[in-house]
Amino acid sequence: MTEVRPPAAPSAALWERDEELAAVAEAVDVLCADRHSPGTLLVLRGEAGLGKTALLAETRRIAEQRGCTVWSARGGETLRTVPFNVVRQLLQPALVSMLPEEAREYLGDWYGIAGPALGIADPGDGQADPQGVCEGLVAAVRRLARRDWPLVLLIDDAHWADQETLYWLAVFAERLADLSVLVVVARRPGEITGVSARHLDAVAEAAGRPVTDLSALTPEAAAGLTRATLGENADAAFCREVWAVTGGNPYETVELLAKVQDTELDPVEAHAGELRELNRSARGGGLVARLEELGIDATRFAWAAAILGDGITVDLVAQLATLGPDQAARCAERLRGARILTARDPASAGPAELEFVHPLIATAVYNSIPDALRRAMHGIAARIVTDSGRGAAAAARHLLEVHPDDDEELVWQLREAAREHLAVGAPDAARRCLERALEEPPRPEVHALVLHELGSATFLTAPARTIGHLRTALGMPGLDGDRRVDAVIRLS
Repeated sequence: MTEVRPPAAPSAALWERDEELAAVAEAVDVLCADRHSPGTLLVLRGEAGLGKTALLAETRRIAEQRGCTVWSARGGETLRTVPFNVVRQLLQPALVSMLPEEAREYLGDWYGIAGPALGIADPGDGQADPQGVCEGLVAAVRRLARRDWPLVLLIDDAHWADQETLYWLAVFAERLADLSVLVVVARRPGEITGVSARHLDAVAEAAGRPVTDLSALTPEAAAGLTRATLGENADAAFCREVWAVTGGNPYETVELLAKVQDTELDPVEAHAGELRELNRSARGGGLVARLEELGIDATRFAWAAAILGDGITVDLVAQLATLGPDQAARCAERLRGARILTARDPASAGPAELEFVHPLIATAVYNSIPDALRRAMHGIAARIVTDSGRGAAAAARHLLEVHPDDDEELVWQLREAAREHLAVGAPDAARRCLERALEEPPRPEVHALVLHELGSATFLTAPARTIGHLRTALGMPGLDGDRRVDAVIRLS
């Protein structure tokens, strides 16, 4: 049988990816050849498990081998309401490595505009213009790209990126003609709708080349991977069943073969019928059952990790899951051994962070948490974030998930979060916080204030909504003279 694996491929997910890797290598060569060459945008699209993350990792390897600077970020399913989350991941490390005065000097007039959105400058009191903030972020990347040429930007799971990042990315993609930088974006098809979907479609249109749609493994590739994993004695019927059971999905194939190894199943036709049940145990409900087999402490640890979504450390998870330090450490080790969690970047400074081995696992674990418990855990997570001094805006994504309970303190926190969001140029994030505050609901004496703040937040992005909110607020007690004048002016 012909070997279908790319030469020296470091990952099983790179089997049959010769064309995609060739396109990446060519784009890196173009970037490195001339610092005045136009920028390049590559978009990789594929269903979960088809190897998008592996292709981005190989892109990093190729680029770094050529001497490129590589920055990366990824969206998260539970983090889509966090404004500028992905662009912060992308740019913050480079800016934080500078001294504060150096970053201020480097960004110049854009520091006060883009700095708060990037989390490197304190936001002001007013309402930042989203378009101005976006231009500031474009300018920041432009300046950093000149300093760090040749620069490669990698964005994984863009379908889960926050709306503010996608707006910036769409604008930035249109400006690549006069900026020598390589941008590689990986996404699933579908997944999002509305404004975020339009921004992501605009990114694809700006690429100037067809989107690369990833396909599943062929039966030949699945057979090659099976024999590379289990040994050349794996017979043809067994290999065909591996492909049939997984549909050629590289991630599912790797997980299935790992289960075969765990059970010491002989890879012959007589055992091919057992593969479907093994595959079910590695995904969805089977994964949840496997998690429960690890014990209640490990399950609580995994649930807490899924609630946190990012910045997952053993200490934070221990607080959220109410586990002792030793218990938490043992659970983390058990979950790593079960291929549910893994170390995010063992070489990074600071507390070691964990992440789920694959987003499919994170989704399955998160969805397995009973609804009432999930909402309660989000409430505890919000308190942990607040107690750590990171502010109301950082806690907001958890507060949005808490069940309404006539909580005056929660209304105040959401209003504070909305003010912070407006100050960095994220009015839609502010709107979500204030709409959630109305569900609590607010006390009668502050209800009109929340409506006025909501009307102000939607003034630039949804003026039709503003009219209804402000008219309702004017008909209620609680607005002082200045706010009444402001409401009347906005309505006129």
